Amino acid sequence: MADLTEQVVNLARRRGFVFPSSEIYGGFRSTYDYGPLGVLLKRNVMEAWWRSMVQERHDIVGLDSAILMAPKVWEASGHLATFTDPMVDCRSCKSRWREDKLEESLDAEGRRRCPGCGSRDLTESRPFHLMFKTNVGPVDDAGSVAYLRPETAQGIFINFANVAQTSRKKPPFGVAQQGKSFRNEITPGNFIFRTREFEQMEMEYFVPPDEGPKWFEYWCGARLAWYTGLGIPADKLRLRHHDPQELSHYSAGTADVEFDYPWGWGELEGIANRTNYDLTQHATFSGQKLEWFDQASGERYVPHVIEPAAGVGRSMMAFMLAAYSEDEVGGELRTVLRLHPRLAPIKVAVLPLSKKETLVPTAHRVLKLLQPHLMCDYDETQSIGRRYRRQDEAGTPWCVTVDFDSLEDQAVTVRDRDTLVQDRIPITDLVSELTRRLR
Repeated sequence: MADLTEQVVNLARRRGFVFPSSEIYGGFRSTYDYGPLGVLLKRNVMEAWWRSMVQERHDIVGLDSAILMAPKVWEASGHLATFTDPMVDCRSCKSRWREDKLEESLDAEGRRRCPGCGSRDLTESRPFHLMFKTNVGPVDDAGSVAYLRPETAQGIFINFANVAQTSRKKPPFGVAQQGKSFRNEITPGNFIFRTREFEQMEMEYFVPPDEGPKWFEYWCGARLAWYTGLGIPADKLRLRHHDPQELSHYSAGTADVEFDYPWGWGELEGIANRTNYDLTQHATFSGQKLEWFDQASGERYVPHVIEPAAGVGRSMMAFMLAAYSEDEVGGELRTVLRLHPRLAPIKVAVLPLSKKETLVPTAHRVLKLLQPHLMCDYDETQSIGRRYRRQDEAGTPWCVTVDFDSLEDQAVTVRDRDTLVQDRIPITDLVSELTRRLR
């Protein structure tokens, strides 16, 4: 099963989903560039999340807050004081490890050893701060220090009053945000599962204090259902509630949606009942009231917050691992990425049977017809079988073949990626039929 990761990584590189960043300079550890197909898959994952969280609901609005914020934000949130991991150095190979990683590399006598070289000559653990520090402005001094945000959530909390007032929402309501975050991870790895620069999809749902437990359970179920609805088998997912000793200082309850990765169960998304900790902290440090006044009852309260928070890279990787399959067609091995059509980078590929001048104009006409409605690819190189295989690996749900009969009957053949069924469809009906299938 561990080979599945290597197969997906090779496919990602071969078909242009993900490339190592700065590769011509030897790469830069734990950073990746998303290629032509990868950027489309990434956009589709984020758009599917946004559609589910914002577009299809009346109680959640969006926000795009700044990456650089006042340092006081991170003092109030507790990140400056507590956002650390315990770090251990290996004196032999000079590598650094998170202390919890050493638990996976104990020797026969239960003693810690370096996961890299096996040495037991290790330092004592010490805290390692995970925030990236930078300087703002022309002067490099203490007054110019700023931080790259380690999460998007704090931008939502400090804008609570602004959003509540301008959107005219009242609890329970949510604020959703997508964007880059940065964490100076000690041991990044497993491809795009754990990186230092990553995209987040977070939503803070503000509720009356006594409704926190109810909404926490609601969002645990809703977020689990989102992944199964986009094609991840239910037996590859589980919801794991944190033990009391695992909980963050602000949490009254946390659960992880976990995916069965080839290396074991790992966090895909976290759902936390953050209580009123964040709003209370920012109100204290800023001197501004961050509370809700219920005009109907005359009650004032600081809302409690339920936070579903997902990483785009982890989600992409889970979707690709769940979609990867191999079968046999015509006596040949076929690699298929069975992505949900909503996530597939390319929805339809237009393939003229031949590059002859009599056929290409009709193929181009079909392409122009489809492009305003669906992300398309056009491929006229090599045999039709080889082109089908390329599209199967890219996850393209439908291939439209323009053949010489198309010149006479004004119809094309639509091939389904998963069933391999081929249907003859009039060109005039092509847009409506493919958009129907996508829905």
